[in-house]
Amino acid sequence: MSDPAVRIAENLARIHQQIAQAAAASGRSAAEVRLVAVTKYADAALARRLVAAGCRELGESRPQELWHKAAELADLPLAWHLVGHLQRNKVRPTLPLVSLIHSVDSDRLLAEIDRAAAHLGRRVRVLLEVNVSGEPAKHGFSPVEVADVVTRMADYPQVELRGLMTMAGLAGGRTTARRDFARLRTLRDWLQRRSPPGVSLAELSMGMSGDFDLAIAEGATLVRIGSALFEGVAD
Repeated sequence: MSDPAVRIAENLARIHQQIAQAAAASGRSAAEVRLVAVTKYADAALARRLVAAGCRELGESRPQELWHKAAELADLPLAWHLVGHLQRNKVRPTLPLVSLIHSVDSDRLLAEIDRAAAHLGRRVRVLLEVNVSGEPAKHGFSPVEVADVVTRMADYPQVELRGLMTMAGLAGGRTTARRDFARLRTLRDWLQRRSPPGVSLAELSMGMSGDFDLAIAEGATLVRIGSALFEGVAD
């Protein structure tokens, strides 16, 4: 096995090249797509090597792991993203650490984020998670529900809505994934024309290691890539 630092740097360079190629193939600029490196597959030491290779936006699926890694890497200039499910009882310790929450999936969670953000004296940037595939096991608003939430964002003055997030359906492979990404983009475009003043839906968080090229083709601005960054390094 090659040196972990070298392998991570090679993986990161390859992913950036693939992002650029996918963007160019759909008539977009690579600058329109941000990589969120999901470190659930790596410990803090490997995450530090990833940062040394040039990655500054890191994501975690579990709040507790985000707390731990943020403390371990507190000396580094990082922007942390929470990309997994957030329980209401974990909101308060999470908010001071994150630049963006991708996975807001209920009105009750929105209300708790709003309350905790008011206590901290700050606004919190979020994405609304949409279950476009309709799978019962997935978190997220339905497309109909999210349309209603967008019209009521004034109810949550400490929450800054930045866009939408989805995960592709578990079954159906890449064909299904592209369909789901297209559905989210179409929904976002429809909502943008009906959003109240002050609501932004500029961000689309979609696509992971196995399908981010399809997500970019359908308009993703944030891709959440984990395992591909640590190939040959972490089990």
